Order: sequence, then structure tokens, then C-alpha cells
Amino acid sequence: MRNWCKLFGGTLLAVGLLSAANVRLYLKDGSHHLVREYQVVEDRVRFYSLERGEWEEAPLELFDLDRTRAEQKRLEEQRRQRAEEDKVDRQAEREGRTELHKVPLDDGVYWVNDEQVTPLKQGEPKTKGNKRRSVLKAMAPVPIVTGKATVELEGPRSAFVIHTPAPQFYIRLDKVERFGVIRLTPKKGSRIVEDLTIIPISKDVIEEQKEVEVFRQQLAPGVYKIWPVEPLEPGEYAVVQFTKDKMNLQVWDFAYRKP
Repeated sequence: MRNWCKLFGGTLLAVGLLSAANVRLYLKDGSHHLVREYQVVEDRVRFYSLERGEWEEAPLELFDLDRTRAEQKRLEEQRRQRAEEDKVDRQAEREGRTELHKVPLDDGVYWVNDEQVTPLKQGEPKTKGNKRRSVLKAMAPVPIVTGKATVELEGPRSAFVIHTPAPQFYIRLDKVERFGVIRLTPKKGSRIVEDLTIIPISKDVIEEQKEVEVFRQQLAPGVYKIWPVEPLEPGEYAVVQFTKDKMNLQVWDFAYRKP
């Protein structure tokens, strides 16, 4: 470096270094050199060429340093954003590991109320058919009448009542399939979990639920935290796990009431 400064009279006008990443050193004709670092002294630019693995130099007037610096600034901003995202991800991972210790080891659904974790009782849904459609089906020469049924929970209201419109739940299951939150439909003496449509001949079953859009955060394999995207309206709800259109349904019901 001492010999090089002597070559240019020892007057250093500007220095540009990029040791953390490579940079494109642009020329005014639109081409560029891929360099590890570059330095500007008086009317010359000295740069370390990655293509040839050695220091080179050329007249300053050939280079587009404004474009070069803009490129450096853009890359530095990208690195800054990635570093910030990595920091947020690491923090989320640490919080997730801490939170995982709060989840009981038994399979089930748990309401998160600040530091308190309360288990929800698993319901016993029952399938109830449409008697009128059963009569029509019996009268038909071939089974062409589409069957209708409902899956219901007994009782007009859940015994588990919460008073926050944005409840959070932990869910730990030994076999994770589809899961989420649904709204139950009131019925005399019961609550409808889902409507069933049985297709004639094939006997395929179509299940219809009133799903609530939720966020899902995986804390560990088979362990999740879920909460609604939008505040809940007062009513009857359930956390459910199911296999779509396979009549495999587990239900943990709750109700939301305003305080």
C-alpha cells in the first residue's frame, strides 16, 4: 500500500471497500467488473478483480461510480433487512421453545389465559338424520334421494365460557390432520357442528362446517398454537380436528360471551 500511494503522490481522495460481499464496479459503457473491493485515488480506480484474482487499475473517467455506489447501497439495505428478519426469526424460535414448556403432555386442546392453561373437555358429537328424507328414500324405487344429516352436540350452550374475543389455544394431537375453529349453529336443545350430505349410490359424504379463519403457529411436531384472525362474535364455537369428508371428527366446544 505504501508503494501504491507513492505512485499516485500519496493523495487519497476516496476509498470504497466491500469486504463482506462482492460488488459490481460499473463502467460508463454499461459493463462491469465483479470485484472484492475498489479504491479511488486522484484520477485512477484500483480494484481487486475476482475474475483474474489480482489487483488492477484504470482511469477514473471510465467508471460509473454513482451506479456502483447505488448498487452497494441496495445490497447493504438487503443485508440489513435479512439480518433484521433473522433476528426476528431467532427471537420467535426462542419464544416458541419457551412456550412449548407450557403445553401439557396429554393430547387435547387447552385455552391460554395469560399464564394459565386450561384444558377443554372433548365433546361427544352425534349424527342425526332427516326423517322426512328417510321416508322419501324408502319410497323411491332406487336410492336416488340425496341424504341429509347433521352432526350435533347435546345441549344449547357450552359449559366452557370465555370472555375474550380473540382466544388462543394450544392443541396437542398424536396424529395431526386438519384442525381449526368452527362456529356452531344453535338448534333446539343442541348445537350443530356440521351438515352432512350423503350422495346416492356412491355413499360419499360431504361435510360442511362454518370455519373460522385462524392463525396457526407450530411449536413442535404435533403441537400448535391457534387463534382467530378476526375477533369472534358472541356465540357457540369449537376447536375441531377432522379428516375432510371422512366422518372422522373430534370436537372441543366453548362459548364466547361478552363480559
